[in-house]
Amino acid sequence: MVGESGKRQLKAKDIVVAFGGLTAIGGVSLALESSEVFGLIGPNGAGKTTLVNVLTGFQRPSGGQVSLDGIDITGQPAHRFSRAGVARTFQAGRLFRDLHVIENLEAAAVGSGLSRRAARHRATKILDWIQFQHKAHHRADSLPYGEARRVGIARALATAPKFVLLDEPAAGLSDAECDELMQLISRIPENFGCGVLLIEHNMRVVMGACKRIHVIDGGKTIAEGTPLEIRQHTEVIRAYLGSKSEQTRAHRN
Repeated sequence: MVGESGKRQLKAKDIVVAFGGLTAIGGVSLALESSEVFGLIGPNGAGKTTLVNVLTGFQRPSGGQVSLDGIDITGQPAHRFSRAGVARTFQAGRLFRDLHVIENLEAAAVGSGLSRRAARHRATKILDWIQFQHKAHHRADSLPYGEARRVGIARALATAPKFVLLDEPAAGLSDAECDELMQLISRIPENFGCGVLLIEHNMRVVMGACKRIHVIDGGKTIAEGTPLEIRQHTEVIRAYLGSKSEQTRAHRN
């Protein structure tokens, strides 16, 4: 079973996450399709990373349901989510620093069930796609920060996921690097048949790459819509785009 449009779908319905007496997520629902880049934004502490942890099996929800192509996968461990086709990156990168770049991708591909030979072929194709052929045999710990972030995305794609969740991939990047990243992320659905959930504070990247954006604040949804609709949404402006600097960053695309 897939979404109403006939595309693959990763869906969260009425997700609740409570830690003791604190409710981190209070009934959030969203649906991501394989043909799109879908943004998830909100102020610090809004619950974005907690929600991503639920969607990737790193956090068991207190209530609600996560489904992939109509199959309930709520509360399954992270490796089950990965095998089902849900990949993610982390804010901290987490590359195998003592391995070469291509070996990082090969390890991910082998972990998804490929032979070493097939994994090398897939890794080479992805490095060609991100134009990193010249870095294939560099150790991961020798890469500049921005390049390491890009390799982290490539490694996630090496698992051939149905959906990839990117946790603040633009953090710490220059404007030029952000522009390159935005173009890269925008092309993932078309080139890999893979939906993207983008969690990001950089509004230029979000507004430039995403077709739809979901906004949460205080663990609850306050808006969802196109970039234009989100820019103009009164409550979003108050909660998240209220400063002149944030509004300027949002409108620079």
